[in-house]
Amino acid sequence: MRKKQLNTMKVFRFKRFARKSYSVFNSLHKRVTIGVLSGCALINAHAAAVEPAERTHTQTTTDSIPLTELDEVVVTASKVDLPLNLAAKQVTVISRQEIERAPVRGIEDLLNYVAGVDILQRGPHGVQADISLRGGSFDQTAILLNGVNLTNPHTGHYTFNIPVNLSDIERVEIVQGPSSLVYGASAFSGGVNIITRKDTESNGFAKLEGGMHGLFGAEARGAYKTDGSLHSLSAGYKRSDGYIANSEYDIANLLWQSRFNLQNTLLDIQAGYNRKAYGANTFYSPSFPNQHDDTQGMFASIRGETGGKLKFIPHIYWSRHHDEYQLIRQGTPDVPDWYKGHNYHRSDVFGMNLAMRYASRWGITGFGGEFRNEGILSSVLGKPLEDTFGKYTHSDNRTNISYFLEHNFIFNHFTLSIGGLMNHNTAVVNKFDLYPALNASYRPSRSLTIYASWNKATRMPTFTDLYYRAGDHVGNDLLRPEYIQSLEAGMKYRNRFLGGSVTGYLNHGQNLIDWEYSDDDKKWHAVNLPENEKLKTYGVETSVSLHLSEIFPSAQPFRSLQIGYVYLTQDYDSRKEVNNPVSMYVRNYLKHKFTANLTHRIGRNLSVSWNFRWQERAGSYMRYVNAEKDERVDFSPFSLLDVKAGYKFPRVELFVNANNIFNTTHVDFGNIPQPGFWLSGGASMRF
Repeated sequence: MRKKQLNTMKVFRFKRFARKSYSVFNSLHKRVTIGVLSGCALINAHAAAVEPAERTHTQTTTDSIPLTELDEVVVTASKVDLPLNLAAKQVTVISRQEIERAPVRGIEDLLNYVAGVDILQRGPHGVQADISLRGGSFDQTAILLNGVNLTNPHTGHYTFNIPVNLSDIERVEIVQGPSSLVYGASAFSGGVNIITRKDTESNGFAKLEGGMHGLFGAEARGAYKTDGSLHSLSAGYKRSDGYIANSEYDIANLLWQSRFNLQNTLLDIQAGYNRKAYGANTFYSPSFPNQHDDTQGMFASIRGETGGKLKFIPHIYWSRHHDEYQLIRQGTPDVPDWYKGHNYHRSDVFGMNLAMRYASRWGITGFGGEFRNEGILSSVLGKPLEDTFGKYTHSDNRTNISYFLEHNFIFNHFTLSIGGLMNHNTAVVNKFDLYPALNASYRPSRSLTIYASWNKATRMPTFTDLYYRAGDHVGNDLLRPEYIQSLEAGMKYRNRFLGGSVTGYLNHGQNLIDWEYSDDDKKWHAVNLPENEKLKTYGVETSVSLHLSEIFPSAQPFRSLQIGYVYLTQDYDSRKEVNNPVSMYVRNYLKHKFTANLTHRIGRNLSVSWNFRWQERAGSYMRYVNAEKDERVDFSPFSLLDVKAGYKFPRVELFVNANNIFNTTHVDFGNIPQPGFWLSGGASMRF
């Protein structure tokens, strides 16, 4: 605790010194001095922001997050990890307190409460969900764990098969819009970076819960600290009998993390294992309600970071994902003769990158490169193998090579970031492409930030897009990469009582990949939109946060109110207005979404969090009745209300979750009904 106080005082004294120095030197060497002081301020903010971020998760009895702490959190919205208040992009941070208050059992459920995130759930509680940002598809969103890109090249359906429990998470950062420079070529419409806890002392945590539909969950986590290292191990398990036929699930997670402080050099090692087995009722084809999925994912990474004016940040990572997909579940009677067996897949990703950061009188420069290899072994996906390998008869492999450069000019009221990613993928012969990024922000006051950005990005088709041919789905091995450029402008306001933002953007997509339904052969086909059709997507995002405990006396029960709204629309050309095919992804987007969260107390120790969302989806789907095609229907809007009540003792919390209180009938993805009312409860303990 003493160390935290000293570091906090250092940050405070430095900021005071920087302000005084600026006023003294401004008249002499304005531009030079501001650059030096701002560069030093950023370095100190980067070094000191760790403890304010850690400080938030220890304050588990509070209901609101001080905005000063939130602003000091360093976010991965650029290659040099700027503090949140300097980020010139729309970045949403879900804090530790917000996670603890949410009536959820998985990260996917948690993201549902963010207005700017579109969740297409096939199964709840982390079974499977497609994550989309700004009208993009689930394959266009990069998913990272502590900066490790775990995006699955097989299919984005499995990208969230990562070994993380809710109790492991310190915060979630959501970067909206094309982010290839930040997260790599796969961050077509944005990225989600899950940041795990970095404990400051030895501790432990345990949680048990149960509920309707045979729900059971357990989590355990322990951290051990030595003089020069910190180690943590967590495990989690959850299961349910399912809310409809063939919707049961079993999910297990195991995560190990170690941090070593070696003479002004940090070394982070992490490894994890995830196992999911679940009934996949109509998940991929409504014609087959008895589908089943059994998946295993594992990963490991080593990351270093040196100190000093020039920082070296090497990173090596590996991930593997196994999948046994049963279109017709084992044990189903009367299996048709044409069904020859289940599908087996193994995807592997190996990557290494080196980033360097240099602080000078002109700002902060980041530069480096990355090598990333993606491969698959499969019984159906890829090119035929000369010699079979177990159950695998097909394979494919590709390598992505990229180089990046970014410089941040940081002045007293102004930040300008200029950079680009040079990218080559071996699947596209003899082609290097440049994806530039230009981001600027202006801070007329400490509370107000005005920003604008222009970014370009790309994405390679997944192996499923290229090769999947089964049932009524036909892949296309001639698919080309898709491209996007985006213009964005907005403003953010924060003070002790109020936070708010408004953002407008225009996305311009080319060669977009979609699955479209053909009336000719009654099948879904993977296609690129025609080259002359550059789909335009327009959107507006707004949010307001009121810290009611700061505005009104502490005697009143209300603590915080958060509201968010997103509007999105697309611009079709005349050809599509006439034909308008049934689209699985591109034209299936969230047109309106409104979210609201209210937190209040009942007495001293009982807190209640209400979470409401209303959404309306554009597009349509082919409705099936008794596994047979019926008619094409539009998505219907719906609203849901979830609530969590928690009673806290010094080390123990008792909680009750009530999801979908009004038992609303709804679908996120056509033909897959989502759960109605679901009640659960449990207890957690910290020690």
